[in-house]
Amino acid sequence: MAKICIACGRGPVIGASRSHSNIKSKKWVYPNLQWKRVDNKRVRLCTSCIKTKIKKVR
Repeated sequence: MAKICIACGRGPVIGASRSHSNIKSKKWVYPNLQWKRVDNKRVRLCTSCIKTKIKKVR
């Protein structure tokens, strides 16, 4: 299953971890997705959409 919010389309982003010696290593930053029931369907929404846009999904 994709780690994408169905309301806003926010998904994983590639970032960079930096150590004390300034060595870069790639890391993935994922949105905070939660399962919510909307119109008797289980959907994955990010927490910011749950707070603001949950009425737009319906």
